[in-house]
Amino acid sequence: DGTGRRSTYPTPNSVRTIPATAFRVSRPNALWVVKLTYVHTWTGFVYVAFVIDAYARRIVGWKVSTSATAGFVLDALEQAIHARSPGPEDNLIHHSDRGTQYLAMNYTQRLAEANLVPSVGSVGDSYDNALAETINGLYKAEVIWKQRSWPSVSAVEMATLRWVDWFNNHRLFGPIGHIPPAEAEAN
Repeated sequence: DGTGRRSTYPTPNSVRTIPATAFRVSRPNALWVVKLTYVHTWTGFVYVAFVIDAYARRIVGWKVSTSATAGFVLDALEQAIHARSPGPEDNLIHHSDRGTQYLAMNYTQRLAEANLVPSVGSVGDSYDNALAETINGLYKAEVIWKQRSWPSVSAVEMATLRWVDWFNNHRLFGPIGHIPPAEAEAN
């Protein structure tokens, strides 16, 4: 009949929306914001997901994939969890938009297993996830749009790897005092 099984179900009591003022946090592992974007290549679209620690705007996880599935954003989350080792005492909030990848059962189950507090933005409000939108915009301006076309997923992946390292360790970022995110986090 053309209908498939749902992998996401609305659970309004299990997630909350954080207020915009919560993007100002006083320590690492207090708030992670996540977002994915897409890049056109010669072979089709590839998707890039970022996990950003709001304290110093540091990218703590990322992934490039040829499909925009929950598994791909889960890989970026796993990278962040492995890199940061958040504990229950962190009361770490994980904020996303309402993308199906971030609401999928396997993704939300992993959030619970890792003791991350889910927060989902309101419908139609890009300001809700402004920090993640900003990082995606910088990524597109500083990497993707500088090259007229991308030949492959591996080309995007290598460029993203270099950019994330540069962004975290060398890019001067105004909102954190015109220093790189790694330095801001160390202070």
